[in-house]
Amino acid sequence: MNINKTLFLALFVLMFNFGCNKKNNTENTQSVSMTASEILGNPNYLAISYGGYRETSREIQPTIEELKEDLKILSAMGVKVLRTYNVQPKLPHASNVLKAISELKIEDPNFEMYVMLGAWIDCLNAWTDKVPNHNIESPQNEGEIKRAIALAKQYPEIVKIIAVGNEAMVKWAASYFVQPNVILKWVNHLQSLKQKGELPKDLWITSSDDFSSWGGGDPLYHTEDLNKLIKAVDYISMHTYPYHNTHYNPAFWKNPNHLKNLSDKEKIDASMLRALNFAKNQYKGVVNYMKSIGVNKPVHIGETGWATISNGLYGPDGSRATDEYKQGLYYKYIRDWTNKEEIACFFFEAFDEQWKDANNSKGSENHFGLINLKSEAKYPLWEMVDNHVFKGLTRNGKQITKTFNGDKEQMMKTVLVPNTDYPR
Repeated sequence: MNINKTLFLALFVLMFNFGCNKKNNTENTQSVSMTASEILGNPNYLAISYGGYRETSREIQPTIEELKEDLKILSAMGVKVLRTYNVQPKLPHASNVLKAISELKIEDPNFEMYVMLGAWIDCLNAWTDKVPNHNIESPQNEGEIKRAIALAKQYPEIVKIIAVGNEAMVKWAASYFVQPNVILKWVNHLQSLKQKGELPKDLWITSSDDFSSWGGGDPLYHTEDLNKLIKAVDYISMHTYPYHNTHYNPAFWKNPNHLKNLSDKEKIDASMLRALNFAKNQYKGVVNYMKSIGVNKPVHIGETGWATISNGLYGPDGSRATDEYKQGLYYKYIRDWTNKEEIACFFFEAFDEQWKDANNSKGSENHFGLINLKSEAKYPLWEMVDNHVFKGLTRNGKQITKTFNGDKEQMMKTVLVPNTDYPR
């Protein structure tokens, strides 16, 4: 009797432990889901702007398999947060990205990728032959918001942020910009859906716009509607582009006289530190304005980047800002700073996209990617190639190799010293 009782207890303990171990193993393979507040500013969750377009027209959409190729590459780079820009019905890129992530998570429960989902916002008559009316919004905006809501509901474990508009308030976006009250209307609408329980309460709502649109520059933008918007969003997503300012605001870019005795490389290195400080000052401008109206909430960088080819304003006959070496320095500097300060930085962008300036193959907008259309990692990522980060991964059937065949001396021959004394 005692022997039977002992055997029974031993068997019970064994079965109990087996069940616990099975449960623990199951839990260890279940996918993790983070909130926006846990992701943004977390150095372990690098962010990037992503478009998977390979061709000269967005009508040719990347396939789900092509998107998966890209997602695996980005994941290997440590990127876990993507930014998309629109959910227009004829351009299913964003919804396909979400589907691709969802499938990868099923294939590998440990695969982790989140999305800042953009909803494109326009004014009346934007992108038509009629005069844009910046005081009235496009009737298309309502459908764009509805589609963003539907995707956030369909993929709550992936969509952690909705951005209402992309550079939709800045006045140099002359083809389509709207007044802040339009963005405020839709931000309030999304916030109300969260309060009603129709959207996840931890879904963050913002708008992604130029630093000046958030009050960090020209006082022209300091309006009551902007103040209301700053109070309504969960965080501020601001853009900063020292690259473009090498032409439009070149004072910071030209090498000062006290550096004239430096070598060319030293002058270039110094110029990129000035570019970093330029971005820091624009960031501080937004933070300072936000605090001046009595608000204290996170401010993250929704866009910043550096192009590697330009035959226009930023190339050899322009500000001479464009090459892979300068992109490499800017990428390192901006990542180091934002990681240290726990600021999310959606670097623009992951891959080159040639549709942006389809009629000019050397237009700078086509060349902001960290990886080009030949599946070559540009200078900022050369060390990753050397460390076999991309081993076993391909894009368009090609392994990820280095530009210039990894020859830094050859690359440096393409690098020009910053100079603002050029014909305009």
